[in-house]
Amino acid sequence: MLTKKMLELLEFIHERQSRDGVPPSFDEMKDHLGLRSKSGIHRLITSMEERGYLRRLPHKARAIEILRLPDNMAAPGFTPRVIEGSGGDAPMPAGAMQVERGGAWDIPLQGRIAAGGPIEAVRQDEAVTVPGSMLSRGGNHYALEVQGDSMIDIGINDGDIVVIRETATAENGEIVVAKIDDENVTLKRYRRRGRTIALEPANSAYVVQTYPEDRVQIQGKLVGLIRTY
Repeated sequence: MLTKKMLELLEFIHERQSRDGVPPSFDEMKDHLGLRSKSGIHRLITSMEERGYLRRLPHKARAIEILRLPDNMAAPGFTPRVIEGSGGDAPMPAGAMQVERGGAWDIPLQGRIAAGGPIEAVRQDEAVTVPGSMLSRGGNHYALEVQGDSMIDIGINDGDIVVIRETATAENGEIVVAKIDDENVTLKRYRRRGRTIALEPANSAYVVQTYPEDRVQIQGKLVGLIRTY
């Protein structure tokens, strides 16, 4: 159980790490919580270490690792909206865009994408039907079939169909389609750290992959998910 001050501090550390790639300084934490001295911050961090929410890394300045978040603090990024269905099998010509149909939309199924190691996305020239509410932000959308289990901890399973909104930019914590070295494509959580891009799995069996920013191209953000039972 965390106190209100602990929750406020943990959320602040989490937001700053997500945005900047490093935690805030103790002075910034003190000012954010309105405390008079840094000793109060040390006590809060020690209490959260004892409860298993974070840990301090020795011999490193500003080195705090968040181990877990409480259930009432949502991590940034994607929360799956699952639609049960067949995934659709209506033919769609190569290069076709999304097409409205009675309040729903047909969007192109572009191929398969790895939720494991990067693989090539293979175009299939089919379509899937999704509700208009899933595309409420506008823009062009497409679908990909997930292969692998690296994102299972946030509810993205092998065989799911993910709905992607085309974009070349992303915010820290968002789930993106990332193209690496202009060849392989993967589905991961995006995290910018200075001039590098970290692509984070949601499965402890996989490691975070970090690349120089010029090796990674963002091709879209995850906005929905279709699952066949």
